[in-house]
Amino acid sequence: MAKVYFHCSSSREVRIDRSGVAVSDLAEARDYAACIVQALIRQRNAEDWRDWVVHVSDDLDEEIFVMPFAFVLGKPH
Repeated sequence: MAKVYFHCSSSREVRIDRSGVAVSDLAEARDYAACIVQALIRQRNAEDWRDWVVHVSDDLDEEIFVMPFAFVLGKPH
């Protein structure tokens, strides 16, 4: 298991994950990142989430991968 951090950012804001989550592999980290995106977009506010990304990093703050919110949201019609 590895502890990874899920920092979220847009061109206007950065949200730092200070606690991290223990995951067993990259697939679990990807699924967790998708859950974070879904939880944030379900909030009842006027935020436009299309500009946001999740930066998944290890405990040394090395970026493992980036997941754009658009990956979960899909393309606008």
